[in-house]
Amino acid sequence: MATNDTTASASGGNRPLTYRDAGVDIDAGEALVETIKPLVKSTQRAGADGEIGGFGGLFDLRAAGFSDPILLAATDGVGTKLMVAIESGQHQTVGIDLVAMCVNDLVVQGGKPLFFLDYYATSKLSVEVARDVVAGIAEGCRQAGAALIGGETAEMPGLYKPGDYDLAGFAVGAAERADLIQPGQVKQGDVILGLAANGVHANGFSLVRRVVAGSGLNYADSAPFAAAQSLAGALLTPTRIYVTAVTAALNAGRVHGLAHITGGGLIENPPRVYADDLTAVLDCTAWDVPPVFKWLAASGGIAAAEMARTFNCGIGMMMMVPETDVAAISAAVEAAGERVFTIGRITARQSDMPAVMLENMDVTWPQ
Repeated sequence: MATNDTTASASGGNRPLTYRDAGVDIDAGEALVETIKPLVKSTQRAGADGEIGGFGGLFDLRAAGFSDPILLAATDGVGTKLMVAIESGQHQTVGIDLVAMCVNDLVVQGGKPLFFLDYYATSKLSVEVARDVVAGIAEGCRQAGAALIGGETAEMPGLYKPGDYDLAGFAVGAAERADLIQPGQVKQGDVILGLAANGVHANGFSLVRRVVAGSGLNYADSAPFAAAQSLAGALLTPTRIYVTAVTAALNAGRVHGLAHITGGGLIENPPRVYADDLTAVLDCTAWDVPPVFKWLAASGGIAAAEMARTFNCGIGMMMMVPETDVAAISAAVEAAGERVFTIGRITARQSDMPAVMLENMDVTWPQ
């Protein structure tokens, strides 16, 4: 609605209506842009040196050093983990989750993240809350080596409840054509390496929140599985960004397949990177399961199979590598700051076998 509209106001006066009267504050949006400019600048990398505030972001692939690039793109959100942030008033880390959910999907195809854009929608813009969120996005971009080249902020009163907001992210990366990791490269006999997760990451939070509601705990209470943290603080531990570790692994040896363990957990994600005639056999005692998952299972009465198909259960990324390359790749991943476990092997799939077999699950999740 134009600011020179002379329709009578809702209060009955003759003052011209403004966009602010309808719940949208353009001044707040401009203030946010100015506030986050230093955050955006801190993410600049080769190929991206534009200023935020234009109609679109630019990126120079040649300046980034590619000669025969294939572009890769991914988009995602944070899901109902945002409701924990909103209810607890802790907004500093969900931006990291947003970046992680996108860039981790790029690296599993052999791509290097180049740039990122965000979409932030809310009922009424709070510059302080939005800045905290964007600060997290900028931190995620720095960890991923991606430039934050733009975004969109939308005030939509009536669509969102007061105080609510939603996030979406868009990442673009590139790989040299010869370096792409594609389905079908995984082979029988490959060893499966698992990279440790921080915790729940950003999947399954509708079930997490259901368990919290049934436990009688408040988000401000001490976490039963991490006494030094509040429940909200522990659950909001951000998704790990595996870009540096995966890049190190690719430089150290042959990686036949990579799987980002997101929605669908240990059951649905691995088969996305190998053929139907193969099975991933995982030993559930081969890695350390973070206490949050044991608490969720016990408090919610969640069966082991449901845990495995909902959550990452402590493994945020899987790598399928030849046995001869395990030592070099494991060393490179650990040098990059990640914990790595040898968790299984790729075998031939018989007609009665599932695509993923979990061994010793009853030991990890006693019923």
